[in-house]
Amino acid sequence: MTGYTMLLYNDYLKTKYGCKVYKIALDAGFSCPNINSGGCIYCNSKGSRASYIDPYLPIQKQLETRIKYLEETKNAKKFIAYFQAHTNTYAPAYKLKTIYDQVTGFDEIVGMSIGTRPDTIDREKLKLIASYKDRYEVWLEYGLQSIHDKTLKLINRGHTFDDFLKAVKLTKEFRIPICAHVILGLPGERMEDMMATAKMLAELKIEGIKIHPLHILKGSGLEELYGKGKIALLEQDEFVKLSREFLNNLPPDIIVQRLTGQGSKDDHIAPLWALDKTGTIDKITKAISSSRPL
Repeated sequence: MTGYTMLLYNDYLKTKYGCKVYKIALDAGFSCPNINSGGCIYCNSKGSRASYIDPYLPIQKQLETRIKYLEETKNAKKFIAYFQAHTNTYAPAYKLKTIYDQVTGFDEIVGMSIGTRPDTIDREKLKLIASYKDRYEVWLEYGLQSIHDKTLKLINRGHTFDDFLKAVKLTKEFRIPICAHVILGLPGERMEDMMATAKMLAELKIEGIKIHPLHILKGSGLEELYGKGKIALLEQDEFVKLSREFLNNLPPDIIVQRLTGQGSKDDHIAPLWALDKTGTIDKITKAISSSRPL
């Protein structure tokens, strides 16, 4: 067995732009179509918002504040505006334009990434998003988590795999690169279920991937289930092995945008190893480069 060679997002951007490009997460005040149905059981009211975001600041101020911080502390030169919190296409196209256009006043920004759900996209919105491609590195990030409808129903995802397929087909018409989010260790999923998700993403020729371990956040639906002992979480070594196998089922040209994920220290309940982001990534990287069989 030969090692899988990852194409990491940071390396891809550095090669393209000649320097490290920093992603700035934003909260544009969007909601989510699934909230009234209880929301995804792994999510809390912050909607995956980065801990450094002040959601009460307007987009331009969020950008100004973070750009200044990264320039002063990291000598950063170029940035990607990442519409992260909640569902960032959950509004009519004309309103989305007023929000996305707030990025255009910053010469330092070279990219725009939009995190959303596959059931909140349509042709008019995609036409708008595609209109930014002449100026920016544009990505659409679709939360998928799993291709299995039984799992999607269990985690109260609020959409089906077929919704994802329809969104992918439509998005590819506009030639907008897609980054799919998946969670490893979802309740009831075995290794073969997770690998089936990887193989399908490979078949669909998805351009990017973000991998997360299932983790428990304060205020999420999983919190109570975990407290009652009804949710089993992966150990770090299990997640490393699953991540390696998952990536081995993807084409080598897929851009790996994330290898692990965790909540903020204030919100994160378990697993504790997920807070060691650097250590987890290092283990996955070493496992991937190794020729040792799993």
